[in-house]
Amino acid sequence: MTQNPFINALAALAYIAAIASFLFYGTQLLFGPENTEDTILAPISMLSLFVFSASTMAYIVLYQPIVMFLDGKKVEATTLFLKTIAAFGGATLLIFLLQALVYH
Repeated sequence: MTQNPFINALAALAYIAAIASFLFYGTQLLFGPENTEDTILAPISMLSLFVFSASTMAYIVLYQPIVMFLDGKKVEATTLFLKTIAAFGGATLLIFLLQALVYH
C-alpha cells in the first residue's frame, strides 16, 4: 500500500465496510429474504471470505513494511507497521464509540 499509516488504516476500514455491507445487505438483495436457508455452501463461502479477507488485510497492512524491511529499513518498517496498527485501532475505537452514541 502506502507509507502513510492513516491511508493504510482507512483502506482496511473501507474494505471491512464493503464486506460488512455485502454480508448485511447482500444475501437479501441477491436471494430475497425468504431464501436465506443455510446449505453446505454457507460455511464454504464464509471460510473462503475469511481467507480472502486475511490475504487482503495482510496486503494492506504488511506489504509496504515488508518491502521496507527487505530494503534494509528495519526501523522505518517497524514504525510504519506499528503506526498503521495504531491508526486502525484508533479508527476501530472511534467506530465503537459512534455505535454506542447512536444506539444508546
